[in-house]
This record gives sequence, structure tokens and C-alpha cells, in this order.
Amino acid sequence: MCGIVGIYSNKDIAKELYYSLYSIQHRGQESCGIAISNGDNINYKKDMGLVGDVFKESELANLKGSIGIGHVRYSTAGGSHLANCQPLVGRCRKRELALAHNGNLVNANYLRDMLEEDGYMFQANSDTEVILYILARYYKGDIVESIKITMDYIKGAYSLVIMGEDELVAVRDPHGFRPLVLGKKGDEYIFASENCAIDILGGEVIRDVEPGEIIVAKDGKLKSYFYSENYKPVKRSCIFEHIYFARNDATIDNVNAYDFRVKCGEVLAKDEDIKADIVVPVPDSGWAGAVGYSNESKLPLSEGLVKNRYVGRTFIKPTQEEREIGVKIKLNPLSNVVKGKSIVLVDDSVVRGTTSKLIVKSLRDAGASEIHLRITSPPVQYSCYYGIDTPHRSNLIASGNDVEYIREYIGCDSLKFLDIDLMVEATENKATFCKACFDGDYPVKKLDREELLSC
Repeated sequence: MCGIVGIYSNKDIAKELYYSLYSIQHRGQESCGIAISNGDNINYKKDMGLVGDVFKESELANLKGSIGIGHVRYSTAGGSHLANCQPLVGRCRKRELALAHNGNLVNANYLRDMLEEDGYMFQANSDTEVILYILARYYKGDIVESIKITMDYIKGAYSLVIMGEDELVAVRDPHGFRPLVLGKKGDEYIFASENCAIDILGGEVIRDVEPGEIIVAKDGKLKSYFYSENYKPVKRSCIFEHIYFARNDATIDNVNAYDFRVKCGEVLAKDEDIKADIVVPVPDSGWAGAVGYSNESKLPLSEGLVKNRYVGRTFIKPTQEEREIGVKIKLNPLSNVVKGKSIVLVDDSVVRGTTSKLIVKSLRDAGASEIHLRITSPPVQYSCYYGIDTPHRSNLIASGNDVEYIREYIGCDSLKFLDIDLMVEATENKATFCKACFDGDYPVKKLDREELLSC
């Protein structure tokens, strides 16, 4: 999962890109980058680390230009090192192109083999470089046509912002797995993974980029194209965006993350007969669900876990060891709140189970008498191939294990997950979703070499 931003303007935009990236830092904390065109060439800066650490005032002042793209990354395809930082910048047919990508291709390895057989040399091991090379391979002066051909080859999840010296292009895959929003501020056009990157600039959200849509900003105007006139997209936006990844203020494909999360908590609390004292959220992603649970159950909502605001998300740390250390640093129980209390602990999801186990243990040590864990999503049983870092199925605690096994491993007194159909109902059927991590129904299958060659 990553975050992307693209801005088309008539003034210098380095600081605007910086602030937009800062607002979507939650989408990736390993590396970040900005590329800006001044009309003649593309200059860029990227490095490992957080936006606020990588970009200094003097460096932003040197990034002159009115068209630019930005990226924050955590790795799903390709390792966590400098070579995979985005945006990627290259030269093709006497012009420069820059590209930033959010998502994951299911056929990247086969495409890489094909390109290497044709003599291409890769500098990194991310699927984004595959996209850039295919785009360059078929570019003959018409960026839209080369993107359409590229979309014939690449399979899986991708939201892209692509920049030439005088144009900005936004692309969303034909299923719309990953979010991409179009906004406007005066004469500026803004594309971003979430609306907060537009809001922070004082812009207005216009709409979501549609699945399979290609939008070109050039000569002060927007033009919209579609991948294929004959292709009828079946929207499958990622439900996990709403469960965990997006900020509470994000509205993606007409579904507001906060409203959805509150509703999931309310649904989960119905018909409960637990004699608990308080509802305690796991900050921050468990807060909205806990609000809903408290509203429905009439149990008081209490802050039983204090979050260290200077620690990032543990889910998107690159290694399990870092995740576990991160949990200990990140969350500390309020013993005077939980001591002697029976608590309903509300969280958004259980993936590996290790984070929940550590949190429950810390609350036990702080004196909680009972801990009833309530999860506002179904059990994660299948790996995601489209950009969410859910691991191999052998590392998913719900894969092959029932709820009682999970409860014993985590160490809580009771455990309940939200039913998958009730979760979908909580979206008020405003969109259709990919739920493959819960039900194993993958909209795009992994391709073998023979299938690739027949594409």
C-alpha cells in the first residue's frame, strides 16, 4: 500500500506536493519522493524515511515547476531500499517520464522475464519499474495509446500518476482496486489517493477516478479516456481501505471510512449479552468502531490505551520484529482506567494475531479483570495480491484455525468477528468490493507464463 499525489498547475507546486504527501503519510512510511517538471526537464528528490525528514526547506525551493507527482511507500513488491523509492524517472524517445504507483501487479515477474529477454536491465525489483518499461516500450508519441497498451499487459491493482514535461496523467486499473480521487483548486487539478491530500490545500474534491479511466491534464484542460470502449469494468474497490488503511476522513467510491467504521461497531454490538464495564478502542483505527459499539451497547467509552503519537503504524512496518517492538512503544495501558474492569476491546482487524496478543497481555498486566475482543471485520483468511501487506496464508492466524483457537492464542476471554455480509451491509451498498482477503474470491487471478503469452 502506498500513497500518490499529482498536481497540474500554473505556479510552483513543490510545497503543495509536500503538504499533500504529509497528509497521506499514513499510507507509507518507508520512503517518499517528489518529481517536478519545469516545462523543459524533470527534477526529483527521493529518499528513505518520512516526508518531514526527507524534504528540507532549501530542497523544496530548488524544485521549481508547475507539474509534479509525489509518492509515499511501504513495500509489497520489491524490498525496502533506496532503489525502489518512487517516483521513477526515465527518458524515452527524447522525452522524460516520471511515474508513481499504488498497488500490486499479479504478473510482474512474468513481465520482468519478458522484458529481460528483450534486453532491458532493471535497477530495482519493484513492479513499478515493470510498468515504466512497458510504457516506454510502446510509447510512440501518444501517451494515452501507450497507456492503453500497457494496461493490456499489466494485471492486478494499480493507481498511477504519470508526468511528462507538459502533462499529467492519472490512471486507475479496470477494477478500481486502489483509490484515486480528482480535485480542483482554482486553476489547479489535483489527483490523490485520498481526499485529505486535496483538502489540506483548500481544494475541492470533484469525484473518484473511475475504474479503467485515463485522465490527462494538459494545456489547462482535462480530457478523459477509457482503457477500452468494449471493456465493461466490474468495480472491486478494496474493502480493507475502509476497514483499516484510509484515514477516518476519507471518502472512497462514495463510502466514508468513519461512517462505515462506526456502523460496523454498531452492528457488532447488536444482540450482545456481555456484562462489561467499559468499551476500550485500540488506537487509532479502532476508535470509530468503538464509538459505534458504545452507541449501540450503551456501555461507556473509555481511553484505556494511550498512544505514543510519535510512532507510526505497526501494520506497515517491514518486519514482524519491528511490528512487535512498535506495539510496545506505541501503546501503553491506562491502569487506573482498566484495573478491575471487564472491558470490551475493539479493533479493526486481526491479521497475524501477534499485535492483539501483545495488547491483551499488556491490559491483563495493567489489571483488567476480563477482556472481550471485538473485531469490526471478518477473519483475514487469505493473502492479498493487490497491494495490502497481508502475508502468506501460513502466517495468517485465521487461515485454517477457528475462532476458539484464535481466542486462546490471543489470550482474551471472548472473541467475536463481524460477519462478512453484515460488513458489506454497513457500506449501505454504495459500492462493490474486493473481499478476497476474507472470502478468497480473487477478481484477478495470478497468471502463469502461458496465460501471459496469450494476453
